[in-house]
This record gives sequence, C-alpha cells and structure tokens, in this order.
Amino acid sequence: MSRRFFVLRHGETHFNVEQKLQGHCNSPLTPKGRAQAQAVGAALKTHLGPTFHLYASSLGRAVQTAEIVCRALDKPDTPIIKEPRLMEFALGLWEQRTVPSIKSQHPELEGMGDWYLHAPQAESFDEVRSRLESWLAELPPTGDIVVVSHALTGIALRGMLLDLSYQDCWRQDLPQDAFFILEEGTVTRIDCLAEPCVA
Repeated sequence: MSRRFFVLRHGETHFNVEQKLQGHCNSPLTPKGRAQAQAVGAALKTHLGPTFHLYASSLGRAVQTAEIVCRALDKPDTPIIKEPRLMEFALGLWEQRTVPSIKSQHPELEGMGDWYLHAPQAESFDEVRSRLESWLAELPPTGDIVVVSHALTGIALRGMLLDLSYQDCWRQDLPQDAFFILEEGTVTRIDCLAEPCVA
C-alpha cells in the first residue's frame, strides 16, 4: 500500500439509537452523532498530510458526517466525493427492522459475526468486496485517502487493506467515535472524545 487510508464510520443516527438496521435506508445523525463527527474531524486534523482526498458513501448519514468533518478540519470547502460503492451492505428485508426482533425470531444467529448477511435479499460479502475493489482501482496515486463509510462496509474495506480472513473481518470493531489509519498492512486506531452536546 503506497498511501494512507483514514477509515471512519458515520456518527450515531436515530436508527442506531432505535437499534434498527439501516442498510441502504437512511436516518439522520443524532446530536451525539454530530458531536462524534466533530471530534473525529478535530482528531483527523493532527494526522492528515497536506494532500488528501475525501470520499463518502452517497448515503445521507455518511455525507452529513463528512460535511461536519470538513468543518472540523477548518476546510469546509473540501470536495466531498460521494461514492455509491462505499454504501452500506444492502440488508434486504431486514432493513428498518430492530435487531432484538430479528434475533428473537432467529436464535440460530446468536454468536455469528456476519449474522446481518443472513437477511433475505441481503447483498453478499463478495458483492460488496467487488464494488470496493472497483473503487480502490480508480483512486489517485498520491495523497491520503479519507473514507466516510459504514459499520459493515468499513470492516470489509479494512479487512481488504489488511488482507484479513473472512472470519477475522467480522471480529473487527465498529466504532462511531474513532477512526483507523491503515498504511502498508498495519492499522492504528485513534479514539476521539466527543464534547457533551449543547441543546
């Protein structure tokens, strides 16, 4: 890997609070989610190089996070490249359903890291990997790459960049208050403390 990747997940959304699966659906950030995005942007400022490219999933919650990150970087005019190939896994018929209701009806999913992908009509891991590979192949040759994506797509991307096995991909964390720096097969997690929200 000849460049650095900064991989982050969107901030907390209303669906996250309600424990609803989002997939290709969208839900706006909560006040806590906006504070998380602000904290991530402020922390990114101390790590980014002079040249970077910012890509966000085209879903609203990722774009909203990217906009807040840019303001926190004191670079509000940074172009945000809205990239559909960075969208979350499509979770089929389970989108907008709550996690407790799904797991109560499907106890066989307990302990499975990839249980999401058992949803009827869900996008497969290979399908997501294919779109991520296509995106990676088109990146500019120089400059840091900032990626604002999602829980599952984020772990798929990190797994690809780290050459993890399928099983190890699903053992990765899914934080909304941290980001990951990936360079030459190594990963560093940067935790970001969000300031309390003011109504």
